Amino acid sequence: MPKSPRDQTPTDLLADELMAEKASALGRLGRGLEQALAALAAHDATAAEPRRERAALVDAAAHALWMLMVQREACGLRDVRALIRDYAVPAEVQARAGAVLAPPVPVRRRRGPV
Repeated sequence: MPKSPRDQTPTDLLADELMAEKASALGRLGRGLEQALAALAAHDATAAEPRRERAALVDAAAHALWMLMVQREACGLRDVRALIRDYAVPAEVQARAGAVLAPPVPVRRRRGPV
């Protein structure tokens, strides 16, 4: 049974706060990966966009995957196979994870002549 806040030491309170932040970061990064993979899937469904935009979307998904992998590892979750399976991460994205040095620049879609 958890201690009441009155019975916790400052170290206990800090540990609880850190655990809550780790959980929040995992959720936030998981949603980021889901969004990046959804954008890539939407692009692939239309298949009318230029290759450069697709490459940027693959890089964005790879960066999101890498960020989630690092956070999971920091939380002690070292087996990446479940992550890859649960999020259905394409092999192409897996191969780029960790290879993207900086967050990709968002792809801007053109809306008619410029």
